Amino acid sequence: MVRSFDATAVDAEWLSGLCADAMWAPTAGNTAGVRMHVIGPELVASYFEVATDERWRANARRSASLMGAGAAVLVTSRPSDYFERYGEPDKAASGLDVASGWTIPYWHTDAAMATMALLLLLEEAGWAATIWGNFRRQSEVLSWARIVDESLFATVLVGRDGGDDVRSASLDRPVPARTDRVRRVGS
Repeated sequence: MVRSFDATAVDAEWLSGLCADAMWAPTAGNTAGVRMHVIGPELVASYFEVATDERWRANARRSASLMGAGAAVLVTSRPSDYFERYGEPDKAASGLDVASGWTIPYWHTDAAMATMALLLLLEEAGWAATIWGNFRRQSEVLSWARIVDESLFATVLVGRDGGDDVRSASLDRPVPARTDRVRRVGS
């Protein structure tokens, strides 16, 4: 993940094709409830105007370098598609035709899988990217992008590495080794 971009424009048509390829990711019940909305380089500044506030833009140590992204992708999901799909005859017995039936909302899982596929495809193509959580201002972003009846999962910022990423303090946090987080059942 790169959090510093050099403002190199990303071709929106090419990125749209890559998003379509990312949609090969698994989807619960073949629901296909994930959408990707490409923000071309000409709209990245407008996106940040809506997705952030003046205080963040002035004070966040990564604001300028993040705003140098050459394009962005809004990843959304449509929970209602999942309720409809799991109400169909072959899935009706699951009880997943209502939100309360889902212990894990697979519209988020499917959005995460498609997002990861997009990140890997971008890496393979030689582009830098980061997933940027929309923890605030989701409704404003959806309204700005004229997206209706979808939930915003995250934004993927895309571009060329700007080379001046501010190191995350999270990297200093002690965590168990990767191998310690893997266990063979029955051993």
